[in-house]
Amino acid sequence: RAIAAELDVRGLINVQYAVKDGQVFVIEANPRASRTVPFVAKATGRPLAKIAARVMAGATLSELRAEGLPANERWQTKHFSVKEAVLPFNRFPETDALLGPEMRSTGEVMGVDVTPGLAFVKSQIAAGTVLNVGPDPGAIFLSLADRDKDAGIETAQLFAELGFRFVATKGTAAALEEAGLPVDQVLAKIVEGETADGPTAIDLIEAGQVNLVINTPRGRGARADGGYIRTAAAQAGVPLVTTVSAARAAGRGLADWTTAPLEVRSIQSIHQSHEE
Repeated sequence: RAIAAELDVRGLINVQYAVKDGQVFVIEANPRASRTVPFVAKATGRPLAKIAARVMAGATLSELRAEGLPANERWQTKHFSVKEAVLPFNRFPETDALLGPEMRSTGEVMGVDVTPGLAFVKSQIAAGTVLNVGPDPGAIFLSLADRDKDAGIETAQLFAELGFRFVATKGTAAALEEAGLPVDQVLAKIVEGETADGPTAIDLIEAGQVNLVINTPRGRGARADGGYIRTAAAQAGVPLVTTVSAARAAGRGLADWTTAPLEVRSIQSIHQSHEE
């Protein structure tokens, strides 16, 4: 708000931020719409682009409200909306599917439903990530950075309750078993230039024995085993999750899916039900 006021912007403004070690940096501010605007308009049923265009042309919010446009109103929804970026890693399989500050997305999709979990699952399906749930959902390869171990084990409990089995490297396998979660197979680490002393995650991914990869990176630098695993998952079309928060959302979404079927509804019908 302070940036918009200082720049004397009327209408839309797009601000890009970076956060490092709890400190917020402003990368740039542009007096234009972002791709978030149509998402928020669909999520709330408010014609934000139209409202902003009228404001830019000199109309006030009170004038727009008098005309019946829902400008500057608080509005409670009965549904949840999740925006997901579509990333082109399937087109560039040699690229490490690890996110950074660069804008790499080629588009965006959204999922809308009555719970955050179901909305998240819909967003993943729309982005091309097919999550599986059923009597035998298969195996998850789990590799967690030390900082993510505690939260990652809690998330693994969700998947265990859904019937997923686990394969993991030594450190993560030990943390799983300490928490009472059995591990089907302990896999060898991948060390560049050396021969592994047993089956690796890549071996299982290429053999079609892994249905989901949860790999939280330990940092960049020299290409570590995580980079090879993420690349192998992208090449094999295996769903890949690189943060504990996304893994937790996926687990909760799949849990919701077991009790409530995914249904297709139009945006118009969703907002009509709110009005009623």
